Amino acid sequence: MFSISQLPMSKIVNSPYKKTNMVFAKFNHQTAILESKFEGKLTVKELIESSQTIKENESYPRFLKILIDSKKAIVNFPSNDLSFLAEEHHKVVEKYDYIVTAIILDTPKETAFAMLFQNLIKNNKSKFQLFSTREAAISWLNNYTESNCQHV
Repeated sequence: MFSISQLPMSKIVNSPYKKTNMVFAKFNHQTAILESKFEGKLTVKELIESSQTIKENESYPRFLKILIDSKKAIVNFPSNDLSFLAEEHHKVVEKYDYIVTAIILDTPKETAFAMLFQNLIKNNKSKFQLFSTREAAISWLNNYTESNCQHV
């Protein structure tokens, strides 16, 4: 699959692929989408490290589109820990003009967690939507541009 260093995402600077155990990310310059893949048992720590890397990255466009493929991911933390992820999400959004995130899921538990998270992160600088296919997720992302995402 990927041949990536075992360092946390925040420590990998020059690699096109970045990893925190089961979180992979690469910015696709052709589509201008940050493509992530979550695999295996995910911890809150891994997801927060992934968010921190996005927050700290100054080379990503300030209008950021994110595609997350979570079809091979297993949530490995209690649902009340989603509040920690939501808090980190709000910190990430502060560093960007707007963030549009599409997440691909195919299991009931992970979908339920994503729906809970979606309710926790509602704000005027980001959109977060769940999908069952990559095609639908990309189509939705491509509907958003800087000019049609007005926020206060």
